[in-house]
Amino acid sequence: MNDSKTKLVFYGAISIDGYLARDDHSLDWLLGTEGEEEIGYPDFFSTIDIVIMGRKTYDQIMLNLPDDGFPYKGRECYVFSRLLTGSDNNVQYINDDIVNFTNSLKEKRGKRIWIVGGGEVLYPLLQERLVDEFYIQIAPTIMGRGIPLFLPNEKENELKLINVKHCKQFAELHYELK
Repeated sequence: MNDSKTKLVFYGAISIDGYLARDDHSLDWLLGTEGEEEIGYPDFFSTIDIVIMGRKTYDQIMLNLPDDGFPYKGRECYVFSRLLTGSDNNVQYINDDIVNFTNSLKEKRGKRIWIVGGGEVLYPLLQERLVDEFYIQIAPTIMGRGIPLFLPNEKENELKLINVKHCKQFAELHYELK
């Protein structure tokens, strides 16, 4: 891992059985879980300059906007989309290859790049071993089905456990790429 590059980080919560959301993208299983507000999100967010996500994740965010508006204000936000182009008030749509575009972001000096959501955006980045860190909060729910964090992958990414944090009903695992 090259420490002079900006680090690419996954940060998010999953069910015990590895799902990010229900099949319909709902997060109802997660919201209101004891400890959700105390896991350390504000501290993490202060370390982020850039946010990247897929269009499906962005659509869900826009459907469920918090009372104070778009949650990533003050950060460069990029949404990977096959159809949408240009930008809106919150994000710039990217139609380029996710690996090449993300590599160009990693060349910038700054804080960190946050991968919001998972699956389809995470997969090509894992294939190229571009994700430097993972902060995975495990919620006390077994969903049985839904949208998985990790899609079946052709390449192994060996990680090193940095820290385990307990916050009420959540366990947070912090890993770095070996």
